[in-house]
Amino acid sequence: MEGTVLRQTRQLKVGDTLVNTSGRAYEITKISRIGRGIRVQYATADGATGRFTAAPEAVSRVRLDSLEHVA
Repeated sequence: MEGTVLRQTRQLKVGDTLVNTSGRAYEITKISRIGRGIRVQYATADGATGRFTAAPEAVSRVRLDSLEHVA
């Protein structure tokens, strides 16, 4: 998908925007360690919230414009 990069879970930051294969966006609101995994909490543009736990080396698709603050 154009305009996105792949990042390992350990590289994600609060404020990054995850994008799924259908193009829906999820802004990361909190990241925490849970045992060996990393818990990622997110919010959608319509206010829905959710979370997932992934291994540090798992890969997620991140929108490029959300990475401007990282440079």
